Amino acid sequence: MKDVKGVFRNLEEKLRKSSWFENGWEIYNRGAYLQLYKVNWHNENQGGVHFETYIEAPQIKQKEFPICMHAEEDCPAQQEFIDRFLEVEGDRIRSWKGYQAIGKGYSVCQRRLPLNFKNLEGRMLEELNRLRQLEAGIDQVLRTL
Repeated sequence: MKDVKGVFRNLEEKLRKSSWFENGWEIYNRGAYLQLYKVNWHNENQGGVHFETYIEAPQIKQKEFPICMHAEEDCPAQQEFIDRFLEVEGDRIRSWKGYQAIGKGYSVCQRRLPLNFKNLEGRMLEELNRLRQLEAGIDQVLRTL
C-alpha cells in the first residue's frame, strides 16, 4: 500500500504552490484527510464551509474515496446557506462528471473517485481546482446571510 499520508503531503504542497493560493486560501491537513477553504468561510475549527477529501481505512477497503464540499455547524444559517448556494451553483455542479448535488445535513456536493495510486495527487488536485470554481458563489451567499 502506498504511503497515503505522503500523497496528502504532496497534494498540500501542490496546492500551496498554485498561483491562486495566496488569495486567502487555507489548508487543514491531518495525514490522510485534507480540507481546503477560504479564511472567511467560518472554518477556523474545521466546522464551516470547506472542500474535503480523505483516504482512510474504509475508503481503502472500498477502493474509492470522496471529494466533497461541506457546510458544517459553524456555517451561519447552515441549511439556508446550502439551499441558497445550490440555487446559485447547483446546475454547474450537476454538469460536472460524477458530481452529485446533495443538500442534506452538511453535504453540499460530492464525487467519488476510484482509488488507484496512479497520478493520485494530480487527480485530487484537478478535482479541488474544479471545486474551487465555486468560490465566488460561496462568497456571494455567505455575504447575504
